[in-house]
Amino acid sequence: MSERKIPAPRVLAESIAYWRAADEGRLLIKRCMACGEHHHYPRDICPFCLSDATEWLDARGTGTVYSFSTMGQGDAAYTLALVTLAEGVTMMSNLVDCDPSTVAIGQAVRVVFKLSDGGHAVPMFTPA
Repeated sequence: MSERKIPAPRVLAESIAYWRAADEGRLLIKRCMACGEHHHYPRDICPFCLSDATEWLDARGTGTVYSFSTMGQGDAAYTLALVTLAEGVTMMSNLVDCDPSTVAIGQAVRVVFKLSDGGHAVPMFTPA
C-alpha cells in the first residue's frame, strides 16, 4: 500500500509563518488583540471585529472531532474532518493513521504533520 500524496499547500504572504511553523512540527492559530477571539484559517484581519491587530499563538495541538466523512475505498480512502481545537477554533483537516470505522464525533485527537508533495508539512489529526 502506498501513502496517499498530499498536494502542496498554496502559501500566501500572510500565512508563511503558519507553514514554517508546520515544517517545525508546531500548529499556529491567530488571536485578535482587539477583541481577544482566536481564529483559523491564517489571515491578517480578524473575522470577528475586522481588526488588523492579530498575533500568532502556538496551539496545544489537541481537539475533538466535530464532524467527519470518509471518501473512497481501499488504498484510495481518506477521512476529511472538522476538528475543534482546545482553543475553540474549528479547522478542516484529515484524520490519518487510524481505521476510519473507529472514528466518532467527539473523539479526542492530536495534531501530526505530514509532508506534502513538494511543499510544506500539513497539519492533520490522529486519535489521541
